[in-house]
Amino acid sequence: MLPVIHVLDSRRTLKNVEVLLEAGAQGCFLINHDFEPEKFLPIIRDTRAAFPSLWMAVNFLAVTGKDAFPVLGHLQVEGCQVDAYWADDACIDENGTNVEAKAIAAARTKSGWDGLYFGGTAFKKQRGVDAYRYGDAAREACPFMDVITTSGAATGQAADLSKIETFRAAIGDRPLALASGISPENAESYSNVDCFMVATGINEPNNFYDLDVGRLTELMCITRSLSKGPKS
Repeated sequence: MLPVIHVLDSRRTLKNVEVLLEAGAQGCFLINHDFEPEKFLPIIRDTRAAFPSLWMAVNFLAVTGKDAFPVLGHLQVEGCQVDAYWADDACIDENGTNVEAKAIAAARTKSGWDGLYFGGTAFKKQRGVDAYRYGDAAREACPFMDVITTSGAATGQAADLSKIETFRAAIGDRPLALASGISPENAESYSNVDCFMVATGINEPNNFYDLDVGRLTELMCITRSLSKGPKS
């Protein structure tokens, strides 16, 4: 379970990281929901400097890997390691052409960045994919990313269980992440997902930016239980 922090500034980001680490989270995603990537970079650097061993991942909002991977490569060279990158849109074509996805793959290779790639597939607010093509999109995604990543229809909206079942059937044992709508109330319904990426479901009430330690701890307990498998 990876908390997603909507960042505003370094001070607030570091406070949220402290909260998630105290709750026992394995790491987190940082996302620049309110401003351009250039303003985001100092926050990434400050977070890495404050927490050298943190498993830290990022999402550059509205940017594909074609532009993000060179930035991640430069950060890595300067000693600021980003462990994973999540793109809302991995540009997967369920029809199999995947011209853009191949260009992104080439940019990743050229960048030299060696982190994990979470690629948004049939993802919220991106080009629509018909439900009957979900399986095709998921299969096409497999060669292009480390973790196939999907979502519900909007931020905070849970994904249809049938969509997740279709993805799982299509990709087999490949890693599958879900990036919207997970909360302590519904997490057990998604036991066939490998990674929950959670923001609104663990934030303080009516607060888009700060983690609620109680809800975070509750969800951490549930995910630990799920990782142990069904009770005998």
